[in-house]
Amino acid sequence: MPADDPTPRRSGGRAARKKRRSDPLPRHQRPVHPGMAGGQYRPLTQTQMDRIHEAALTALERIGLSGAPPSGVKIMTGAGAMLGPDDRLRFPRRVVERALALAGRNIRLHGRRSEHDLDLTASKVHFGTAGAAVHLVDADGKIYRETGVQDLHDAARIADKLENIHFFQRPMICRDIADSREMDLNTIHAACTGTTKHVGISFAEAGHVADGLSLLHMVAGSEAEWRARPFASCSICFVVPPMKFATEACQVLEACITGGMPVLLLSAGQSGATAPAPLAGAVVQAVAECLAGLVYVTAMAPGHPAIFGTWPFVSDLRTGAMSGGSGEQALLTAAVAQMHGYYDLPGGAAAGIADAKLPDMQAGWEQMCSNLLAGLSGLNMVYEAAGMHASLLGYCHESLILGNDLIGQALRCLRGIEVNDDTLALDVMAEVCLEGPGHYLGAQQTLRLMQSEYLYPDLADRSTPGEWEEHGRPDLVARASARKREILAAPSGTSAAALDPATERAIRARFNIHLPAQ
Repeated sequence: MPADDPTPRRSGGRAARKKRRSDPLPRHQRPVHPGMAGGQYRPLTQTQMDRIHEAALTALERIGLSGAPPSGVKIMTGAGAMLGPDDRLRFPRRVVERALALAGRNIRLHGRRSEHDLDLTASKVHFGTAGAAVHLVDADGKIYRETGVQDLHDAARIADKLENIHFFQRPMICRDIADSREMDLNTIHAACTGTTKHVGISFAEAGHVADGLSLLHMVAGSEAEWRARPFASCSICFVVPPMKFATEACQVLEACITGGMPVLLLSAGQSGATAPAPLAGAVVQAVAECLAGLVYVTAMAPGHPAIFGTWPFVSDLRTGAMSGGSGEQALLTAAVAQMHGYYDLPGGAAAGIADAKLPDMQAGWEQMCSNLLAGLSGLNMVYEAAGMHASLLGYCHESLILGNDLIGQALRCLRGIEVNDDTLALDVMAEVCLEGPGHYLGAQQTLRLMQSEYLYPDLADRSTPGEWEEHGRPDLVARASARKREILAAPSGTSAAALDPATERAIRARFNIHLPAQ
């Protein structure tokens, strides 16, 4: 056709389709979104879950837990637990059943912005970060270095821009801050000024909680505003498996409950080391320990928002080293998610961990395997879902960005296939085959469903080999690095998470903030 041919051209084509994909739909119309319902994958039968429950109750009655602080002993014996001559607290069945009846349900974890609130009812699934990595993975140089407060803040800023990362729990330690109190407070500041999504933190000692809460009150505007919408939760390793309370962490638990902070009751035994080697036994111990934690919480504050944090991990029994990227880890996470549903409790566990040291093919299969099973099992809070390498020792910003695409595909699998009169498409088939062009590319249904039925990755390459050559053979990790630089190029003080100048100055006047002022 000559260049000056006035014949109207058919609207659409590849450019138009790309334009339609770039115009975002409202969240509820998108292919994937936070809080999609899982539960399609069930590695345990009803009978098996019943047996695990009975075994956990038996363990609590016969074995019990040692190591509770005096305050915890008083709280739990007041609820019916019994302290034996061996200083172990044992929990009669009726005590556990009462705690289950009093446990908080219909829990919502708040973000600083309401669009980031997380509904933890039923089997609604949310993916986010977590961990305590001590090394940052430099994807360009393929080296590991110690993590610092700037790295943590950068991770929060990146997570804030990633649609499929629904919450941000501290994934790394600020190794450049020696004082543990200052580390805890700077972790809160770096996370809260990096993202408006729900934030997960932790405290090394109970004595740090009061200052941490004061900082959160300043971020919220007041204590009353904080208590109305607590946008940070505390992850508490309240047990040291096997079957032993962590004395100082229990004191942190008590202080957080008093301060109105949601808590994650975290039991992280490692099968074959600090938990039984059989996968079923590892589940039993994690469930028993968290049920003891539930007695603790409900005795203090019935209905307090507490996440049932069964986090059983896997050992490579040839060496004893942790293997977070294994198929066994994926199975364990899915199994404990089923137990959360068994009790109708909001639950969380770990997935998305790579044993791989770099964002490579091994990391991809390890991260997808456990993330997919976690989502399909209906796990409410999928922690450590993106960025984590070397079995929790390393964290990678590029991997966090790539994890956004990976989790998006997992969520699309979680959504499944809708079958109705429209999606069966008989009328469209008839129109295309009997009256139309013999293909569906320009069909109105195709155009209408381009964004709502199909998910398009941000960075993954779907070009032909020829196009890939023309574009300079783009490398996936290099593209993630470019995206990281793009996000971090904007001054952090201009982000939605940045505090107003007066609040920032007040915080810095009261606390020794290590993050450079913007």
